[in-house]
This record gives sequence, structure tokens and C-alpha cells, in this order.
Amino acid sequence: MPVVVVESPAKAKTINKYLGPDFTVLASYGHVRDLPPKDGSVDTDNEFGMTWEVANDSRKHVKAIADALKDDNALILATDPDREGEAISWHLQEALTKRRSIKKDTAVSRVTFNAITKEAVTEAMKNPRQVDMPLVEAYLARRALDYLVGFNLSPVLWRKLPGARSAGRVQSVCLRLIVERETEIEAFNPQEYWSVRAQLATPRGQEFEARLTVLGGEKLDKYSLKNATAAELAVQAVASRKLSVLSVEAKPAARNPSAPFMTSTLQQEASRKFGMGAKQCMSAAQRLYEAGYITYMRTDGIDMAPEAVQAARDEIAKRYGADYVPSSPRIYKNKAKNAQEAHECIRPTDMGRDAASLKLSEDDQRKLYDLIWKRTLSCQMEGARLERTTVDIGSDDKQIVLRATGQVMLFDGFMRVYEEGRDDVADEDDKRLPQIMQGEALKFASSLAAQAEKAGKDASALSDDGAVLALQHHTQPPPRYTEATLVKRMEELGIGRPSTYASVITTIQDREYVRKEKNRLFPEDKGRIVTIFLLNFFRKYVGYEFTANLEEELDDVSAGQRDYKDLLGRFWRDFSAAISETSDLRITEVLDVLDDALAPQLYPPREDGTDPRSCPKCGAGQLHLKTSRTGGFVGCGNYPECNYTRPISGEGAEGYERILGEDAGDEIHLKSGRFGPYVQRGEATPENKKPPRSSLPKQGKDFLPGWGPNELTLEQALTLLTLPREIGQHPDGGAIQSNLGRFGPYIAHQLPDDEKPVYVNLKDTLDVFEIGMNRAVEMLAEKRANPGRRGSRAAVKPLKELGEHPDSGGAVNILDGRYGPYVKWEKVNATLPKDVEPKDVTMEMAVQLIAEKSSKGGKKKTAAKKPAAKKKAAPKKAAAKE
Repeated sequence: MPVVVVESPAKAKTINKYLGPDFTVLASYGHVRDLPPKDGSVDTDNEFGMTWEVANDSRKHVKAIADALKDDNALILATDPDREGEAISWHLQEALTKRRSIKKDTAVSRVTFNAITKEAVTEAMKNPRQVDMPLVEAYLARRALDYLVGFNLSPVLWRKLPGARSAGRVQSVCLRLIVERETEIEAFNPQEYWSVRAQLATPRGQEFEARLTVLGGEKLDKYSLKNATAAELAVQAVASRKLSVLSVEAKPAARNPSAPFMTSTLQQEASRKFGMGAKQCMSAAQRLYEAGYITYMRTDGIDMAPEAVQAARDEIAKRYGADYVPSSPRIYKNKAKNAQEAHECIRPTDMGRDAASLKLSEDDQRKLYDLIWKRTLSCQMEGARLERTTVDIGSDDKQIVLRATGQVMLFDGFMRVYEEGRDDVADEDDKRLPQIMQGEALKFASSLAAQAEKAGKDASALSDDGAVLALQHHTQPPPRYTEATLVKRMEELGIGRPSTYASVITTIQDREYVRKEKNRLFPEDKGRIVTIFLLNFFRKYVGYEFTANLEEELDDVSAGQRDYKDLLGRFWRDFSAAISETSDLRITEVLDVLDDALAPQLYPPREDGTDPRSCPKCGAGQLHLKTSRTGGFVGCGNYPECNYTRPISGEGAEGYERILGEDAGDEIHLKSGRFGPYVQRGEATPENKKPPRSSLPKQGKDFLPGWGPNELTLEQALTLLTLPREIGQHPDGGAIQSNLGRFGPYIAHQLPDDEKPVYVNLKDTLDVFEIGMNRAVEMLAEKRANPGRRGSRAAVKPLKELGEHPDSGGAVNILDGRYGPYVKWEKVNATLPKDVEPKDVTMEMAVQLIAEKSSKGGKKKTAAKKPAAKKKAAPKKAAAKE
């Protein structure tokens, strides 16, 4: 039986099902060889010869393939149809030849298929070929470049910037994008402007909103109304006029569907619609591909096979009718300037199977398949037909003109199935307008003040009847990147490739150069320092154009149009010289350069006009940039006499470091640490290495209102420094304490005979300062009586037992939960309404609550199981990597 080798066991299982018992299908489990992480793995003196090493966990897989070849002297390499897949096939062939498992008479062939379906696999087996060496050489060039950059540049970072972990050919350029966007945001100077809107009504009483476009006979642009005074005059000018409809213009418009997915657009849309990171998206897509549900998911292509186009058109006609099928198929051509492989778009292998019919158990896979299926069908559907209406309303002298715009959907077309997500807020002019006739007199309608208040806008400029409103706006800085917009920007610049986006974005987060909050990417201090260092000493190698040109040259290698050793030779000649120049620099010289480069950000002008570099603590020292293992910080040059420090980002010249006042001869400091802001009594000294300190209290992810770093007072700081607070002595012995912990406020108590303390969470953060003995003793008694899951696994005592469910059996009880009392029956938990006390709940009420929860809670229950499974699986993956 010929031995067929693929990357993963899941793919092997699917292919084995199609090929049957005449083939032995085995998995290589990814790359079997790599460059060992040591000096000399790429020999720059001998034509860039590479030393490869079979990974320890790959040896058993290579041995299994070698053992199988003893029984049959035919090897079919069926790895993925891209550069990485070609490289894995080459590595396998080389490793097996080195083991002498491949002999002179061993038949070795390479097959590729873009989808794991029976038709695609059997057709591929009929068309074997040899390993594509230009594709392999493109891989070798990339791997050598990544090694040369990482292995030579990373040690420079370690020596010059303690705490910096690594640099990379693409990752450093990606990091630069995020850091430069943050710099733009910090340097942004918002500009005030106002807009004027009026709520109008037709003679038939239908209301609509219009915005002011002409004032005093002159057309307004976005920034014409610069302040409240100008806005108020405009409001009065509008409110004092009689208005009528000057013109009504309706124009037909059309919207066409988006192209089918390629890797980057799939990652972007999964991020917009589901908040999926690039890595999470590609992991789900990989499993769908291996199961045979979608075509290969790493592609720059947006074209679709003719048979797939026809299948999509047939399915559209079947599901939605012939009106939704265009007269001729839609053709999409690749627009990417560096299309690396001629793959199809990402599409379902069977157009007739929607997400519901597949019954996918994994939530990520189900959502992603549904996205791909809908996008693929929609790309072959008729366009949407709209009618856009523009209405101009004005005074008789046309000194005042307002405009209202809207649209009507005449035919939904592809939008019946799918509409592409947007990175920015949708256009508010997409709303629908009532029937409006030219020449009609219009009246001012209801008040807009409530709308303004709801939107959080300044509505100080308001007409007497409230129908004309001026809203204050400020220009906004460019938004921070999401993973989706970052991928889009990298794609636009020609940096990286579809197969690298996910790993690059993951790496810069793993290195703690970047953090993700609310789906936005923020640079850490460490990431800023690394980027400024590279821009000052290796600017060429983090250049957008240089990186994109290098990608084009690598694509030429994969096309067989360029010698990869020549490419490596030219790169290494200049890069090694830059490494040598920087290696001789002392750390102080590097810090001086970075300090000057970051000066506008680190030392902005102070309001009182004093020197922004003078130390705010001792007044004598000058502030300088310093480095540590956690990144960079600003410190006083008079250290150790003065130990003032502050972070380099976020808070301008003062940061969170400030003295709140004095108490009992000690200065009370507000500082910023690795885990956020905290207060501290005095400074650390050799005699007192750990002075009292306390974190600022939080409420969820935000600071407790009035207790944030910008509002904190000396009195509040002293209150925090009383923690841990001793509430009193428990009647059975041992002190009861309250404190703020990692998971919020709590009380703790340990009985003399207990092995460890009992902890009880407090719902209100301020209770940590106020809770008394009676309540504390009662809460501890309840926790000991009902330890729940985290305790001794004893059954939780019900607040009220109602008996057996009258219809289905099973105990119905009232329990006290984290979010209040609830009805529990089997796996159904139904929260009690706020106005219902547990003692008042009857069986009839409980059964009704259970029924309501069951009828709408099916999806929620299913969704709740999935994340738990993922959390369980994640540590296994991490352990495997280690």
C-alpha cells in the first residue's frame, strides 16, 4: 500500500476515508525539521548552507513513516498546497532519504488538493508531480532571513535594552505600525466644531431630521461653526425662518456584493462580526478545512472554480428564487500585488450545506462556516437596488438651507443573505425618509434636546421650542488598530503574507510588546522602546517599503525568477554591517539617543513653564530615560539620593507618580506599577524594603468611582493603607480581616484548628472599610455551612425547598447565587424577579419561571458549555509547545 503523508491526524482521518484500505495515511504533525536555535545554523560564509534538526517530538512520527515504507516502496506527499506545505514535503523527503528509508527505487510523488473532498483527493492522486523546488527555495530564503534577523538582532536588544525579548523581520514592522498609531493619538490636537439640526414635520404630520448646509447664503463645511456662539446664532437664524421644501431629488443606486473570502478578508470579517483574533480565526478555519467542509484557508486568491460558481448559482435559485441569480456569473480577479499561490478563494466544498445542516459542535467553527457560506453565496447574487433621496429645505430668500437624505430599498439582492461588516460607524444618512413633496411648507416638530442628552452631546444652543439644536463635536484621533484593521493595513503595505498574519500578531502580544483591550491593540512601554531603538539604529529593516520590496523578491524566488542565495547575500552584506556598528555602542549611548528621540513624548511642556526635565520630587536632578526588565521608565538622575520614577506612557510629565501629602512624618505616594496604580507609605530603604502599599479599588474592570488615580485624595490613600483591616476577634477564636484582593474585596478568617482560612467575597467594594462584626461572623458561618464548589463539595443548602416538579419530576429549590436568589430544577437556573422574595415563591411561580427560562435559554445553555471546553483545551496546547 502506498504511504500517503499529510500534516495532521484530522486531515489523515478524512483522507483515509476517501482513499480506502489500499493506502496507508499517516500524519507528519507539522514541520518535522527546523534550524536549531544556535549560532551557525545558517552558514553565511558558505552560500548560506543550513543545518537542519529533527525535533524531538517529530522523531517518532518520522520513524512511523519510515517503518511504513518498509512494507511498501511508494511515498505520496500530500501536504498543504502552499509554500509551507511544499516545505514540509521537502523536509520529509530529505529526512527519510537521510535515514535511508527512501531508496533509489522508491517512488516519491507530490500531490495537492485545494479541498479535502473525495472528488478533489481522487483527482489529485491521478495527477502526481515532484516537489516544487522554487517554492521550497522561497521557503528556505524566508526561514534563513528570519533566522538571520532574529538570531543576530535579538541579542543586540538583550544587551542594549534589558527586558526586550526579540525582534523579527515582520513582527518588528508590525509593532512599528501599532506604536506609530499610538504616537499619532497622543500628539492629536482635537478641533472643536458644531453642527445644527432641525426636527421638521410634513403637512401629514410625519417627522424627519435635517442638517444645516447653507447659512447666510454661504455653503457650510464641516468646521464652519467653530464655537458655541456661532452655533447659537445659526440656531436662531434657522428657528426664525419659515421653511418649505425647495427640491426633492431621487436617484437610483446599486450595491454589489463583496468578493469571496481570502485569508486576510476572512480574518478581518471574523474580527468585526465575532471579535475573533487572527489566530482563533485560522484555528477554526484549519479544522473546517481538515474536516472537508471548506477549501484551503491560506490563500491570496478570490477567484472561484467554474463548477463552484455554478453550484452557488443553483443553490441561490433553489433557496431564494431566480430573481436573485444574475444573468451571468460574477467574475472576481485577484487584486493583491503579491499573490503568492494560485489558490481558489475560501469557500464551502458543498454549496448546499449550510451551517445548520453540518451540526458543528464547536461554536467558533459553526460561526465561521456560516460566515464563509453566506459570503460565498452572496458573491454570486444579484446586486441590491436602492433609491437615494435628497431633500433641500430652505427659507424663501435661500439664506438658510437644510438637507435631509435617506434611502429606500427596492430590491434586497445579496443583502438578503449577507452584508459586509464595517470598521467605522455606519452612515447615518442611510435612514428612510417619509413622503415629502416639493413646495410643501414644513413645521418645526418635537424637541431634539432629549436626543442630544442621550447622545451625551452639549445641547446648550437650542431653539425656544427645542426643534432646532446645535451639537458640539470634536475631531477624533485615528482609532487604535484592531487585529482586523492591522491585517488590512499590513496587506495594503505588502508586509507579510496570509500564512504569517496570525502568528505575527500573536507573537508581539506574547512578547508583551502589545496588549489587547476591548479588541484594540495598545503598545506597552517595552514595545515603544524596542520600536524607537530599531527606528534609530536599524531604520532600514523596519521600513515599510523595504519589507514590502523584500516580500516581492521572495515571491520572485517562488516563481523561479530569482536566485534565493543572491537575495540572501545582498541582505546579509548590509545587515551584518549594521549589527557590527551597533554592537560597539554602550548602553548609555543607546539610552541617550532614545531619550532624545522620545523627548517630546516624555517631557512635554509644563503649565507653570518650569523645565520639563527637572525632577518634580527633589527639584535638583534631571529626568532621564532608563530601562528595566519590564520595559522603560523615566527616573531622576540623582539616584540613589532621589528614587523618583514614572512610566513613559499615558500620563504626560507627571504620570501616576505624585506625592499626595504627608502623614505621621511619612510621604504618601501614588505610584504606577506592573499591575496598575497603587498608594505607598514612604520610600523603600535598606531597613524597610517593603513599605506599606495598597492597590486602588476597582469595580469590575474600572476603578471605583471617585477612587481613580486622577481623583484620589490623601484621605482616601490613608484609608487604603489601613488594609488589611482587622474587624475584630471571632467568638470561636482568630481575627477576622477585610482586604482588597486580586478578585475584589473579601473577608478572611482562620479558626485555631483550621488548616487554611475561609474567604468570603464582598459585593460592595466599600464594605471592606465598613463591614462590622455581626455581619462578618454571619457571612463566615454561611460560607462554612455552604462552601459550594470551591469548598468541600458539600451540597449547597437551599433557601427554600418547594418539592418535586409537578410535570417532569426532580427537586425544585430556591438557592442563593452570586447574582441573587434563583430557582433551580435539574440544569435550569431561573433568576427570581427583583421584587420577589425567596420565601414568597410558590411551586406554580417556580414552574412558570423554569418554563420561560427553558424556552429562551436553549442557545445560552449550549453556548455556556463551549467556552468551558476551550478553556480546558488551551493549557494542553500550551504544554505541548513547551
